[in-house]
Amino acid sequence: MSNQKEFQKKVKKAEKTAYFAMFFALIASVLLLFAVYNPTFSIFGNDNSNVVYSEIIEDKVENGIHLRTGLIDAEGLMTVVNNCTNCHSAKLVTQNRMNKERWNATIKWMQKTQGLWNLGENQEKIVNYLVTNYPTIAKGRRLKLENINWYTLENKK
Repeated sequence: MSNQKEFQKKVKKAEKTAYFAMFFALIASVLLLFAVYNPTFSIFGNDNSNVVYSEIIEDKVENGIHLRTGLIDAEGLMTVVNNCTNCHSAKLVTQNRMNKERWNATIKWMQKTQGLWNLGENQEKIVNYLVTNYPTIAKGRRLKLENINWYTLENKK
Protein backbone atom coordinates (compact mmCIF):
# COMPACT_ATOMS: atom_id res chain seq x y z
CA MET A 1 0.00 0.00 0.00
CA SER A 2 2.85 2.31 0.84
CA ASN A 3 4.41 1.75 -2.56
CA GLN A 4 1.18 2.72 -4.28
CA LYS A 5 0.90 6.00 -2.29
CA GLU A 6 4.55 6.75 -3.07
CA PHE A 7 3.89 6.07 -6.73
CA GLN A 8 0.83 8.38 -6.72
CA LYS A 9 2.90 11.16 -5.10
CA LYS A 10 5.54 10.80 -7.79
CA VAL A 11 2.88 10.88 -10.51
CA LYS A 12 1.34 14.06 -9.02
CA LYS A 13 4.79 15.63 -8.79
CA ALA A 14 5.47 14.70 -12.42
CA GLU A 15 2.08 16.17 -13.45
CA LYS A 16 2.84 19.37 -11.59
CA THR A 17 6.25 19.62 -13.29
CA ALA A 18 4.65 18.99 -16.68
CA TYR A 19 2.05 21.72 -16.06
CA PHE A 20 4.82 24.19 -15.13
CA ALA A 21 6.75 23.27 -18.28
CA MET A 22 3.64 23.70 -20.45
CA PHE A 23 2.87 27.04 -18.77
CA PHE A 24 6.38 28.40 -19.43
CA ALA A 25 6.32 27.04 -23.00
CA LEU A 26 3.01 28.87 -23.56
CA ILE A 27 4.43 32.12 -22.17
CA ALA A 28 7.57 31.76 -24.32
CA SER A 29 5.43 31.09 -27.42
CA VAL A 30 3.30 34.17 -26.80
CA LEU A 31 6.39 36.35 -26.31
CA LEU A 32 7.98 34.91 -29.44
CA LEU A 33 4.87 35.60 -31.51
CA PHE A 34 4.68 39.12 -30.11
CA ALA A 35 8.34 39.71 -30.95
CA VAL A 36 7.81 38.45 -34.51
CA TYR A 37 4.85 40.75 -35.11
CA ASN A 38 6.33 43.69 -33.19
CA PRO A 39 10.17 43.61 -33.40
CA THR A 40 10.47 46.87 -31.44
CA PHE A 41 9.00 45.15 -28.40
CA SER A 42 11.21 45.55 -25.34
CA ILE A 43 10.47 44.58 -21.78
CA PHE A 44 12.67 47.51 -20.71
CA GLY A 45 10.42 50.12 -22.30
CA ASN A 46 13.11 51.48 -24.63
CA ASP A 47 11.52 54.50 -26.29
CA ASN A 48 13.36 55.53 -29.45
CA SER A 49 10.97 58.34 -30.33
CA ASN A 50 13.54 61.00 -29.37
CA VAL A 51 16.37 59.53 -31.45
CA VAL A 52 17.49 61.81 -34.27
CA TYR A 53 19.07 60.14 -37.27
CA SER A 54 21.36 62.15 -39.47
CA GLU A 55 21.87 61.42 -43.10
CA ILE A 56 25.44 60.63 -44.06
CA ILE A 57 26.29 61.83 -47.50
CA GLU A 58 28.94 59.48 -48.90
CA ASP A 59 31.19 62.03 -50.61
CA LYS A 60 30.50 65.16 -48.60
CA VAL A 61 33.50 67.38 -47.84
CA GLU A 62 33.55 70.01 -45.08
CA ASN A 63 36.47 72.25 -44.17
CA GLY A 64 38.68 70.39 -46.63
CA ILE A 65 38.03 66.96 -45.07
CA HIS A 66 36.13 64.07 -46.66
CA LEU A 67 33.61 63.32 -43.90
CA ARG A 68 33.21 59.58 -44.37
CA THR A 69 36.95 58.80 -44.37
CA GLY A 70 38.60 61.79 -42.72
CA LEU A 71 40.99 62.16 -45.66
CA ILE A 72 42.15 65.56 -46.90
CA ASP A 73 40.23 66.85 -49.92
CA ALA A 74 42.78 67.18 -52.70
CA GLU A 75 43.46 65.91 -56.19
CA GLY A 76 43.29 62.10 -56.16
CA LEU A 77 41.05 61.84 -53.08
CA MET A 78 38.31 59.78 -54.71
CA THR A 79 40.86 57.50 -56.37
CA VAL A 80 42.30 56.78 -52.92
CA VAL A 81 38.84 56.33 -51.39
CA ASN A 82 37.71 53.97 -54.15
CA ASN A 83 40.87 51.85 -54.17
CA CYS A 84 42.14 51.90 -50.59
CA THR A 85 39.13 52.02 -48.28
CA ASN A 86 37.50 48.98 -49.86
CA CYS A 87 39.85 46.76 -47.89
CA HIS A 88 40.86 48.80 -44.86
CA SER A 89 40.22 51.96 -42.92
CA ALA A 90 41.48 55.33 -44.09
CA LYS A 91 43.19 55.58 -40.68
CA LEU A 92 45.52 52.77 -41.71
CA VAL A 93 46.48 54.80 -44.77
CA THR A 94 47.07 58.08 -42.94
CA GLN A 95 49.08 56.63 -40.06
CA ASN A 96 51.60 55.09 -42.47
CA ARG A 97 53.35 58.19 -43.75
CA MET A 98 55.81 57.04 -46.37
CA ASN A 99 57.79 58.39 -49.30
CA LYS A 100 57.07 57.53 -52.92
CA GLU A 101 59.37 54.49 -53.01
CA ARG A 102 57.94 53.00 -49.82
CA TRP A 103 54.33 53.51 -50.98
CA ASN A 104 55.09 51.78 -54.28
CA ALA A 105 56.80 48.92 -52.41
CA THR A 106 53.82 48.64 -50.04
CA ILE A 107 51.37 48.55 -52.95
CA LYS A 108 53.48 45.85 -54.63
CA TRP A 109 53.46 43.87 -51.35
CA MET A 110 49.65 44.22 -51.05
CA GLN A 111 49.26 43.01 -54.64
CA LYS A 112 51.55 40.04 -54.01
CA THR A 113 50.24 38.92 -50.61
CA GLN A 114 46.91 40.64 -49.87
CA GLY A 115 44.99 40.29 -53.14
CA LEU A 116 45.16 43.94 -54.20
CA TRP A 117 44.24 44.34 -57.85
CA ASN A 118 46.42 46.01 -60.48
CA LEU A 119 45.92 49.74 -59.97
CA GLY A 120 47.19 50.68 -63.43
CA GLU A 121 47.28 54.46 -63.94
CA ASN A 122 45.62 54.95 -60.57
CA GLN A 123 48.73 53.87 -58.68
CA GLU A 124 50.58 57.07 -59.58
CA LYS A 125 47.56 59.20 -58.59
CA ILE A 126 47.24 57.37 -55.28
CA VAL A 127 50.93 57.60 -54.42
CA ASN A 128 51.07 61.31 -55.39
CA TYR A 129 48.02 62.04 -53.22
CA LEU A 130 49.51 60.21 -50.23
CA VAL A 131 53.00 61.69 -50.53
CA THR A 132 51.59 65.20 -50.96
CA ASN A 133 48.97 65.11 -48.20
CA TYR A 134 50.50 62.65 -45.74
CA PRO A 135 54.27 63.10 -46.11
CA THR A 136 56.85 61.45 -43.92
CA ILE A 137 57.56 63.23 -40.66
CA ALA A 138 61.19 64.21 -40.13
CA LYS A 139 61.45 63.47 -36.43
CA GLY A 140 61.07 60.04 -34.91
CA ARG A 141 59.20 58.99 -31.83
CA ARG A 142 61.01 61.42 -29.56
CA LEU A 143 63.83 63.92 -29.69
CA LYS A 144 67.34 62.87 -28.75
CA LEU A 145 67.96 63.20 -25.02
CA GLU A 146 70.46 65.97 -24.25
CA ASN A 147 71.88 67.65 -21.13
CA ILE A 148 70.85 64.91 -18.76
CA ASN A 149 71.92 65.07 -15.13
CA TRP A 150 72.55 61.42 -14.36
CA TYR A 151 72.66 60.26 -10.78
CA THR A 152 73.96 57.13 -9.10
CA LEU A 153 71.49 54.74 -7.56
CA GLU A 154 72.43 53.85 -4.04
CA ASN A 155 72.00 50.29 -2.92
CA LYS A 156 70.14 50.31 0.41
CA LYS A 157 70.83 47.30 2.60
